[in-house]
Amino acid sequence: MRIFRRPFLCAFLLAVAAAAAPLPELFNDRLKSVVAVEFFVQAEIERQPVTVMGTVVDTQGTIILPSAAILPGIPPAQLKDFKVYRPGSTESFNAAYLGQDPFTGWHFLRVEERLRSSLVPITQYPAITGDPALSDELWGIGLRNRDEDFTPYFLSSRVATVMKLPQKTAILGAEVASPGLPVFNAAGQFAGLAQTSFGQNFLIFSRNQHGNPILLINVEESSVVLLADEVLPNLGRVPQSVTGRPIAWFGAYGLQPMDPEVAKLLKLENQSGVVLSDIMDGSPAAQAGLRERDIVFAVDGQPLPRLKPDRVVVGYFGQQILKHRPGDTLALAILRGTERQEIKVKLGDEPKLAREADRHYLERLGFTVREFLYGDGIMHRAMTTEQKGVMVQFVKPGSAVATAGLRPDDWVKDIDGEEIKTYAQALAKLSAIEADVKRPEMVLLVSRGGETAVLRIKLI
Repeated sequence: MRIFRRPFLCAFLLAVAAAAAPLPELFNDRLKSVVAVEFFVQAEIERQPVTVMGTVVDTQGTIILPSAAILPGIPPAQLKDFKVYRPGSTESFNAAYLGQDPFTGWHFLRVEERLRSSLVPITQYPAITGDPALSDELWGIGLRNRDEDFTPYFLSSRVATVMKLPQKTAILGAEVASPGLPVFNAAGQFAGLAQTSFGQNFLIFSRNQHGNPILLINVEESSVVLLADEVLPNLGRVPQSVTGRPIAWFGAYGLQPMDPEVAKLLKLENQSGVVLSDIMDGSPAAQAGLRERDIVFAVDGQPLPRLKPDRVVVGYFGQQILKHRPGDTLALAILRGTERQEIKVKLGDEPKLAREADRHYLERLGFTVREFLYGDGIMHRAMTTEQKGVMVQFVKPGSAVATAGLRPDDWVKDIDGEEIKTYAQALAKLSAIEADVKRPEMVLLVSRGGETAVLRIKLI
């Protein structure tokens, strides 16, 4: 009898053995890598419960949640009481929030030690290398809601296409898993993570009117899968702080893909480019000498890839920045007019974000103020010398300020005729007004959408 000792034969036999495992057995085994996560957002006047699904990524009990699990402006201090549940179980385990990774967008948690031994990191399963083929069948896990004890269920579908969005992503013909949960092939190999699903366009008709377009989004299941080659290299990006810092900063906003006609004129039909605009004063991009209408066509010697739709290249360029840390240098190949240049940009530290901002809720007045940030200046197109005052973060429905017309994102420039220059000044002024229960009114000068309004607020 002839004996084969080649390595590829061993690998083949292992694959055959894995494929021979029945799907119910694979399904029950892969459940060890998924959890349900419940937490609360402690807002000004209410405590909002949130339930999402997560995937276990290491033996220390680290869990990742999709970026959409937590709204961008919510400060970590408002995230309370994280609990982790195994599929089909009502027993909860405490977890700590570790922060959000700016590159992947994933939120990281770490569950208490007593649960860790019963979890299996997704990295301990074999993974698909490369892209799945068109029509390959993949399967995944869905979890029901808390009132159904997070009961797991099986989903499967076939690959319809693979696209770069800007990361390699498979689009399946139907939903294949709950967002944030893993997807596998028939042999149980890890294929990727389900993402937030795309919306689907429909027309709704009635007897009395023509069809009206509507957009439906399945928030409990997804047909979009970020592939394993994009997931696995980034599972170790555990944030160093709950704010996600350090975060690299470039300092140009309103980026646009290069127009195809411009590309043709510049003989760049076979590659992509990003047109710079809104370069902020004092930013790393400005300090490096970049100008508006410069076209970036390569980063660190690598041409920007051709991606469809064209706008996806802007996201790709942003990811190249977020892969780095403050202090790193990017070598950009640019076109300025018809002249090619190479400019090196030393990345800075991202200015303070809304989730990090100082804020205070004035209970009697019925609104929250927070400090004015660099990003607010961009939104209001304010020059650096004009960036004073405070922002309105929250307005209590039915309050006196709401009745007077105050809205979230209003820019408060003046309180009772006094120009506001700092958050501390505004807080002191408003706290004194709130403490004076006999005060009949206050007057705010606010900016909204480029227009200024004076709001006279009756307090008693």
